[in-house]
Amino acid sequence: MPSPLALQGKRILVTQADAFMGPVLCEVLAEQGATVIASAVSLTDPGAAAQVIAEAGEIDVLLANLALPAPGTAAPEVTEDEWRSVFATLVDPLPRLSRAVLPAMMARRSGKILVMGSASALRGMKRRTTYSAARGAQLAYVQALGVEMAPHNVQVNAIAQNFVENPTYFPPEVQADPRFQERLKWEVPLGRLVSAREDAQFAAYLCSDAANCFVGQVFPVCGGWAPR
Repeated sequence: MPSPLALQGKRILVTQADAFMGPVLCEVLAEQGATVIASAVSLTDPGAAAQVIAEAGEIDVLLANLALPAPGTAAPEVTEDEWRSVFATLVDPLPRLSRAVLPAMMARRSGKILVMGSASALRGMKRRTTYSAARGAQLAYVQALGVEMAPHNVQVNAIAQNFVENPTYFPPEVQADPRFQERLKWEVPLGRLVSAREDAQFAAYLCSDAANCFVGQVFPVCGGWAPR
């Protein structure tokens, strides 16, 4: 079992900290001793990522928490604007953040990037082509970057989650719907949502030195929903 202060002395930047897994991540990381830099700055502007990294100062871990409500558009009806806006939010910030943060990590031969992704990239879903494609691009990027950075002692990994309690995709009103509760019973082997803290505690472990052996890995956290 990891130490309750497994992140003592680590400076961790959490992006989009006011949405998706951001609030609970900040809470759990701080509980484990990290100095958390919580950024709520939109990263869709091409220059925003570099500015956020510069203002954060030296960081040990970049926790790329990126999200937006998933469009439910039928594939033949997906517009150019929808496609571009989803990729601008979920995918485009990753190489910009990496370009800004990696040189310092490589120079000191220490650092981590953890992406909070989605299991929608691991299992087909109707009316989710745009969202699933963007989440899939995130995971492919992590796998390639992780292998490239491993010789520099920088670990890059991702959590691919679904059916995890969070305000962006499973707010209280959705959870309270009896039809959703029935859906959980037949669609998710676990039979319930993964709690926000369960997910955040696993993320905290991946941010710790105990997880230095993982490179370019995608970890499904979805109650057994994927891959199947």
